Amino acid sequence: MTDKIQQYIAEAQAFSTNSKQELEAFRIKFLGSKGLLKEVFANFKNVPNDQKATFGQVINLLKTTAEEKVKTLQEALESKEEEKGIHSDLTRPSNISIGSRHPISLVKNQIIDIFSTIGFNFSEGPEIEDDWHNFTALNLPEYHPARDMQDTFFIQTNPDILLRTHTSSVQVRYMENNKPPIRTISPGRVFRNEAVSSRSHCIFHQVEGLYIDKDVSFADLKQTLLYFTKEMFGKSKIRLRPSYFPFTEPSAEVDIYWGLKTETDYRITKGTGWLEIMGCGMVDPNVLKNCGIDTNEFNGFAFGMGIERIAMLLYQIGDIRMFYENDIRFLEQFKASI
Repeated sequence: MTDKIQQYIAEAQAFSTNSKQELEAFRIKFLGSKGLLKEVFANFKNVPNDQKATFGQVINLLKTTAEEKVKTLQEALESKEEEKGIHSDLTRPSNISIGSRHPISLVKNQIIDIFSTIGFNFSEGPEIEDDWHNFTALNLPEYHPARDMQDTFFIQTNPDILLRTHTSSVQVRYMENNKPPIRTISPGRVFRNEAVSSRSHCIFHQVEGLYIDKDVSFADLKQTLLYFTKEMFGKSKIRLRPSYFPFTEPSAEVDIYWGLKTETDYRITKGTGWLEIMGCGMVDPNVLKNCGIDTNEFNGFAFGMGIERIAMLLYQIGDIRMFYENDIRFLEQFKASI
């Protein structure tokens, strides 16, 4: 098998062309999803253990040889085209299309606008966090079982440093540096080591809200969420189901009544008409104490939602991975939303 790979390497080294079509055929042959490189990688598991190191080196040589050949010939062909004036001819008609905002950005901005109309400001924080702001201050001390709910990316050289698992860490920093009354939302990227499926991803986006003041009640929380769902979805019916979050008590999951008018409605609501959109609750007094807020004088509520989840509902997108593939055909559909 090694001799055969050496033949592939020699073939790649000898290849030359002045045609883009031939170069593309070469790339597909060697580097495509069904190409020679994929074939030899598949045979790696059948190689005896004592030969795997040598076999691996030969495979890597084939890969780098083919990639460098494609890159070199592409640059040469593009250079020749430019010399012919294809890129420098100012009289050539242009076809510059207007770009579009990403659907996640569109939904994030819409959420910010909705909450800003009722007095919420905008706050941000670091994506690389310490254990205190991401866990301990939020009523999740070391060895707390709820930490297992968030499969975390830790920095190997320092186990106290991690990629934040939620934007609640921004709320902790905000409470540490601002006195009540506090009314803020914190959108941003978060990171969790989840199995990638149609509804999950390792990197995703959240918006979390926080309101701290005197005599805040659960009724205030419900009315705030009802206002949001009306503005965002045009839906005026919600329900709050008891749930558990370490940093709120009591806690609830928020559902909206989506309806059962279409086949899609039946599919996404599993025939119930209800859809879960976020979690919420009254801020646990321990969290306020950790942030230096007097719990005898102040209390508050918090809520959080996934931006991808909201975007999937608004635009009827069935697979979360479409947000990250940068497929122009997908992104062009949102030009009208700019």
